[in-house]
Amino acid sequence: MTKVAVLVDVQNVYYTTRDAYGKRFDYNGFWRQLNEIGTVVKASAYAIDRGDEKQRQFQNILRAIGFEIKLKPFIQRADGSAKGDWDVGITIDALDYAEQADVVVLVSGDGDFDLLAQKLRQDKGKKVYVYGVPALTAISLINAASEFIPIDQNLLLN
Repeated sequence: MTKVAVLVDVQNVYYTTRDAYGKRFDYNGFWRQLNEIGTVVKASAYAIDRGDEKQRQFQNILRAIGFEIKLKPFIQRADGSAKGDWDVGITIDALDYAEQADVVVLVSGDGDFDLLAQKLRQDKGKKVYVYGVPALTAISLINAASEFIPIDQNLLLN
């Protein structure tokens, strides 16, 4: 059976599905698709912790589905800008998880992950499936993936 490692950039998928479709990502539907690929051996969802109750409820839903939740604090800078991304953490985990998986699934449209996808494919011999909103996924990431799976109506909540 094919072993699958999954890494979800929660902020990226939230904002891209909202901006492109005005809808939310269907994590249950996504999980069903993953099980068609193979056996999920590792599944992590990376999010920014703002400490609100609605967010905690969402995180509990993800845990119930089968995701490990990884949180970073939301940082508000003095100039009013905000910081909070998981690019380095996702990259490190993807390289670690690749040791126990045949396929690495990345849910993000962030072009910063194109080098990661290339490394996983070329140096680690892994298949890399990228799920992203077509209009908001970097072409470089699409090209670096073994397969690009568009997030469309099939993976959205109504």
